[in-house]
Amino acid sequence: MVRFVARRLAAGVVLLFVISFLSYVLLSLPGTDVGRQLLGQSAAQELVDAKNHELGLDQPILTQYWNWLVAALQGDFGKSWFTSESVLRAIGNRLPVTLSLMIGVTLITAVVSFAVGIWAGVRRGVVDRALQIFAVLGYALPGFLVTLVLVLVFAVQLRWFPAIGYISIDRSFVGWLSTVTLPIIALSIGSIAGTSQQVRGSVIEVMRQDYVRTLRARGLPMRTILIRHVLRNASAPALTVLGMQFVGLLGGAVIVEQIFGLPGIGSMAVKYTTRGDIPIIMGLVMVTVVGVIIINLLVDIIIGWLNPKARVA
Repeated sequence: MVRFVARRLAAGVVLLFVISFLSYVLLSLPGTDVGRQLLGQSAAQELVDAKNHELGLDQPILTQYWNWLVAALQGDFGKSWFTSESVLRAIGNRLPVTLSLMIGVTLITAVVSFAVGIWAGVRRGVVDRALQIFAVLGYALPGFLVTLVLVLVFAVQLRWFPAIGYISIDRSFVGWLSTVTLPIIALSIGSIAGTSQQVRGSVIEVMRQDYVRTLRARGLPMRTILIRHVLRNASAPALTVLGMQFVGLLGGAVIVEQIFGLPGIGSMAVKYTTRGDIPIIMGLVMVTVVGVIIINLLVDIIIGWLNPKARVA
């Protein structure tokens, strides 16, 4: 298991360096005059050139990347070009908002998807047909449309939840829960649709195996067969999809945070990308990639624990 984890970590480190390099090169392509954006269109060219020199933008791209990389390895990701705020502080203030959404969505998706998927895979009746319809709707309906409907019904008409805004959990747990409930539901619908389908398919495939028929013929209770044998072997594909869903939530969080006015890294990414604030954008890229590496590593470890053959592969 140690070698298994070490290989995954080594691959993650290589991926981190490759993505950081490609991201920096793409963000630094000619066409954006940061000094002009900072000082205004009426600023003298001498002042603009001096500002670009101060930021190091007059150096070759490879030199700029190397300077950024050396500082980043020392824990210094720089400051925002437009607000002078520390990159780590800016991201740290917004990261808990997005993490609370993603963790909430993942927990709900895991519980609901496994419960409904196992039931649909074993019973193959009304629940199975209902799951098929829900999966189709979950894939077909645009996420922003589902979010707007939730806001219109539960926030505007029923007034059960606030339409916009965010209350941190350290100020009020009830207030925090009220501000993240609708965003979590909006993100969970599509995630549950995909994961539950994978769980259902995996359960059906495992239930058709000869060893399951043998266990049932020997008179073992269905509950024991499901927990000890079916669920263990059917979990690996579902966990892989769940990990992919977690990563995909970052894209959905951009829309949801914009609609609900949440100060997360999704809305932050949109704001600073339009400005061309490379230090902030690179910080967000690194946080995202590290999150993806960690999630994939955890999924691989769990799958390797459930199925020792995966460690060999």
